[in-house]
Amino acid sequence: MLDSLFGDVSTTTGTIELMPLMVSIAVSLVLGFVLALAYSFRSKHTKSFVTTLAVLPSIVCVVIAMVNGNVGAGVAVAGAFSLVRFRSAPGSARDIAYIFLAMCVGLVAGMGYVVCAAVVTVVLCLIVMLYQSVTVGPFGESTDRSLRITVPEDLDFYNLFDDVLDRYTTYHELEAVKTTNMGSLYRLVYNIGMRDLSQQRDLIDELRCRNGNLEIAIAHQETNTSEL
Repeated sequence: MLDSLFGDVSTTTGTIELMPLMVSIAVSLVLGFVLALAYSFRSKHTKSFVTTLAVLPSIVCVVIAMVNGNVGAGVAVAGAFSLVRFRSAPGSARDIAYIFLAMCVGLVAGMGYVVCAAVVTVVLCLIVMLYQSVTVGPFGESTDRSLRITVPEDLDFYNLFDDVLDRYTTYHELEAVKTTNMGSLYRLVYNIGMRDLSQQRDLIDELRCRNGNLEIAIAHQETNTSEL
């Protein structure tokens, strides 16, 4: 009985040796843990997604090992992955990239190229962590902000703040206008790009001189995760 438990695994596409399979799964688990560490490096994350990244390579590794190079079975597996992807809630581009990377690592390990999978994982994780550490250029903190200005109902606010915004922002766009406080006030919502994040206080000081010292708020722009 023990021979049958620890012997080779027979599938419809051939015979799989158990020990190489176990080595591939073990390597996939380690590489998944490395991916989870890289994903959580200096970024917001959830325990659920990090856990998924840690085990996804080993799951893909087992599936690829079971199809044993059969093209038809491989297409069926790819279709199953696509079904899971499109039936799930859309995530950010970064999340999708990590999921795809985890699947690729599991695929390479499942085909038996564990050294190649390890090298790819280490190199790509180091590159991602390097980009996460860079604070200049396109890899730095986003300067996009949402500016909310409250004005009295009798104030003609059209183009009132444009000259101030031109000095402090790289762009500004009036996104929404709505009433508040039982219609006695208007709230203007701008999407802006700050020239210098350290000048947010100066911008607020100049704006409140024109809106009657009513409420002004600068916050991060809301990101639609369904867009890449």
